[in-house]
Amino acid sequence: MRLLKTQFARFFALGFAGGAVLVFGVMGIDTGTSLSDSMVPPAEAATTR
Repeated sequence: MRLLKTQFARFFALGFAGGAVLVFGVMGIDTGTSLSDSMVPPAEAATTR
């Protein structure tokens, strides 16, 4: 049973790291600020009369 837990944790960690590398590879590491701007537009104050 201990071998199953060890393999599960190892494959989970490898899958998580591989997925993170894949996401950063597709999107690019430098796009952190523009990603948030494209999801939610920047707030703008309304003009007063």
